[in-house]
Amino acid sequence: MYPLEWFDSLIINSFDAGSSSISVSESELKVLNERIASEAKKIKIHIKNSFFELKSKRQIRLLIKKYHSSLVFLIDKTAEIRKRENSTQINEIFDLVVTSLNDLLSFVEIRYSAFMSLDQRVSYSYFSVWKKETLTILKNLVKTKENPADHYRDFEFAAALLAAPLHNSRNIKFTYRQILYYREIITEMQKLEHAVSETECISDLDLMLIRMNFNSREYAEKLVGKIGRYLEGFENLSERLEKLLYIWSRISKINPNLKLTFNPSQQNLILFLEYWFSSEVRYVEKKSAIEMQQKTVDYVGNEFVEKADSKLECMLSGDQIGLILRATDEARIIRAKSMNYIFKSIVPYLSTPVKRNLSYQSVRSNSYNAEERDKEIAIESLEKIIRKIKTY
Repeated sequence: MYPLEWFDSLIINSFDAGSSSISVSESELKVLNERIASEAKKIKIHIKNSFFELKSKRQIRLLIKKYHSSLVFLIDKTAEIRKRENSTQINEIFDLVVTSLNDLLSFVEIRYSAFMSLDQRVSYSYFSVWKKETLTILKNLVKTKENPADHYRDFEFAAALLAAPLHNSRNIKFTYRQILYYREIITEMQKLEHAVSETECISDLDLMLIRMNFNSREYAEKLVGKIGRYLEGFENLSERLEKLLYIWSRISKINPNLKLTFNPSQQNLILFLEYWFSSEVRYVEKKSAIEMQQKTVDYVGNEFVEKADSKLECMLSGDQIGLILRATDEARIIRAKSMNYIFKSIVPYLSTPVKRNLSYQSVRSNSYNAEERDKEIAIESLEKIIRKIKTY
């Protein structure tokens, strides 16, 4: 059974099919008013009975969702038809229908709020009232908070971004979750005493917007642009990296509410910032490394003097070096408190033609599993040293 069948038939079949030809007398209007009230009462009773007949929460949620979506559809359809009609008499009927449907919708939302989903769409009439109130609040908020002397006018910019979807909301369907987000972020904006007071280019407003997951693409681009311009003021790369890491440490301490978001179709703001900061850190580190390489060669008078490298290049492989160091220890040519200490003291200062950085633990462990070819090359290298010494 479809409990809303009478309302559905009245709106879709009677009004939408050509309401301009409908004419009702005062007595008929009174009867219709009584019938609307009677049908609404029956629907409330049916909802209550259905609620107590169902045994699982899942079934109850589905029931409430069906009623809610159907009522929202009928309210929106009535508002859509009303825009096309100019008859005062028809508008009186529409007022009766919409008032009754809104009463039913409020009944469902209040009495069964525990089974309501925040992702349910709000009705057009509810949205229209809320939209008007919200735009007025945002307009007044900017007047009381914004300081004309501020260069970036961040507060006004954020308020304009919040208002933009409401101005262009003709084809946008808002959910309770989105309306809840607007209410919470406006409350947070009202609490700010110094919206644009900045510390290391991050304002109190920025920290609040990040915490509220204000993932507007325009705001995200403006924020990283502001941080980028601030960092460009530090020519020393180590100082710039330090400032970059400090700003990121401040932002990373924020615990954003990811259940609510400004734009559900966009990436969460904190994830975007994580990617941007990690990319900036890699860029500064690579740039710093390139500059260090360029400074490897210094001018002394008219001659080039190459800076000494801390590593010595050995023409043997890591496994062959390990064999020689192990034999040196076991033959007691070099005395140390342990073999591990010998490897730890020597290997970090060596490199091979194919490997820049050697791990002393790896070189030591591989010396116990050396291949025959590595043994032969190690012996040939030592014999070459012996032959050389004999020529002295």
